[in-house]
Amino acid sequence: MKMWDGRFSKALNSRVNDFNSSISFDCRMYREDITGSIAHATMLGRCGIIEQSEAELICKTLKEILSDIENNRLEFDFEAEDIHMFIESVLTERIGDTGKRLHTSRSRNDQVALDIRMYLKREIAEIKALIIRLEEVLCDIASKHTESVMPGYTHLQRAQPVTLGHYLMAYAQMFARDIVRLNEIYAHTNILPLGSCALAGTTYPIDRHFVAEQLGFDTVTENSMDGVSDRDFAIELASALSIIMMHLSRFSEEIILWCSGEFAFVELDDAYSTGSSIMPQKKNPDIPELVRGKTGRVYGDLTTLLTLMKGIPLAYNKDMQEDKEAIFDAIDNTKICLELFASMLQTANFKTDKMRAASAYGFINATDCADYLVKKGMPFRSAYKIIGRLVAYCIDNNKSLDTLTIEEYKQFSDVFESDVYEAIDLINCVNERRCYGGPAPESVLRQISNLREFLKNA
Repeated sequence: MKMWDGRFSKALNSRVNDFNSSISFDCRMYREDITGSIAHATMLGRCGIIEQSEAELICKTLKEILSDIENNRLEFDFEAEDIHMFIESVLTERIGDTGKRLHTSRSRNDQVALDIRMYLKREIAEIKALIIRLEEVLCDIASKHTESVMPGYTHLQRAQPVTLGHYLMAYAQMFARDIVRLNEIYAHTNILPLGSCALAGTTYPIDRHFVAEQLGFDTVTENSMDGVSDRDFAIELASALSIIMMHLSRFSEEIILWCSGEFAFVELDDAYSTGSSIMPQKKNPDIPELVRGKTGRVYGDLTTLLTLMKGIPLAYNKDMQEDKEAIFDAIDNTKICLELFASMLQTANFKTDKMRAASAYGFINATDCADYLVKKGMPFRSAYKIIGRLVAYCIDNNKSLDTLTIEEYKQFSDVFESDVYEAIDLINCVNERRCYGGPAPESVLRQISNLREFLKNA
C-alpha cells in the first residue's frame, strides 16, 4: 500500500511502480534520511507540535532502525517507492500510529532536498580527502626531483628545460584549485531546505534554525519554493567533478605518453598495469587510460543534470528524481579514479636518466642562448633572430648548441665568448630560473612548502 493511496481508486500498474520507484539508488541515503528525521522529530517535540514522549519514541526507534540497517538486521524492501517511504513504513510497523506523526509539517519534497544535501556534504569531504592524499603524493615525489632535468613542452614539442618536480607541481596547482572549488560548493550545499514542505512552507510553528543547528547546516533556505526545487549545488558539484576529471585526464595523457617506448620516462608498478591477451611483452597503462575514458562519463553526468533542470517550472517535479543517479555516478567514478591514480603515482618508477637524455635534443636551451646575448647588451629580437639562424645551422650540420665550437658561434655574432657554454648548460638553465613560480630547485621547494601549508587548512 502506498502512503498516498487514499486519493486513488485503482492500484498502481506494476510496470509504473517499477518506473516510479527510486529506492534501488536512493537507498544509499538511508543514514541521511534517518538523521534528518531524528532532527525533525526532535524539533516537533520541542515546539509542542507533537507530544515530547512521542518525539522521543520516534527518535529512539529511528536510531534502532539505523543500527539494524548498518548491522544487516534489516534489508531494504525494493518494492518500496523510495528510501523515505521505506524508513517511514518500518517506523510505523514498529510503533504504530505514533510513527505516522513523524511526517507532520514535512513533505517528501523538502525531505529529499535535505537528504541529498546531507549526502553530498559527506561526499564532498571524502573527495577532498582523496585530493589531499594525491597532493601529498605529488609533493613527496616532487621534493625528490627538484634537480631532475627534463624537457618542458609546448605543442608537444620540446621547448625549454624544467624539472620533474616542477612538472608535477603544475598538476598539484590544478588539484589545489579543485579543493577551493569544493569548499565553495560545500558552503552552497550547507543550507537547510527542510521546512519548505511541498513548496509553500507550513502553518505549524516549526523552528527551522533549530533543525539546521542540529544537523550542522550554516543557515536555512530563504524561499520555500526555491528550497524544494533548487539543485544548483548538485550541478555545481558535477561541474567541479568534471574539472577534477579533466585534470586527471590531462595527467593521464602525460603518463600514457611517458610509458611509451618513444618517451620511456616512467614505468608503472606491476600492481597498477596489465598485459596483453596475445602480445606477451606488453605492459599497458590501463589505469590512466580508464581515467581518461571515465572523464567523458562524468561529463555526461553533468550534461544530464543541466538538461534535466533546464525546462522544469517551479516547484518540485518528478523529473528531479533523475538527479541522484547522475550525481552518484559522477561521485563514484571520480572517487575511484582519484584513489587509484594516487596509488599508481606513488609506486611509479620515474626514469630520470631518460628524461635527462631527452633534454639534450630539441634545442631546449635556445631561449637561454638568446638571453645570453641580451645580457651582453643585444636587443632580444636581434638575439632571437641570431639564435634561429644558429639552430638552423645545427640542424644542417647535425650538431647541438653545446657541441658548437666558439669559432662557429662567432660566425653568427662577435658577442659570443666562451662563457656561452655555461649559460646554455641545462642545469644552469634550470637553476637560473629562480623567479617566483619558476623551475629552479629553490622555487620548486617553495611551491611544495606553500602547498603543504595550504593543505593543512584545506
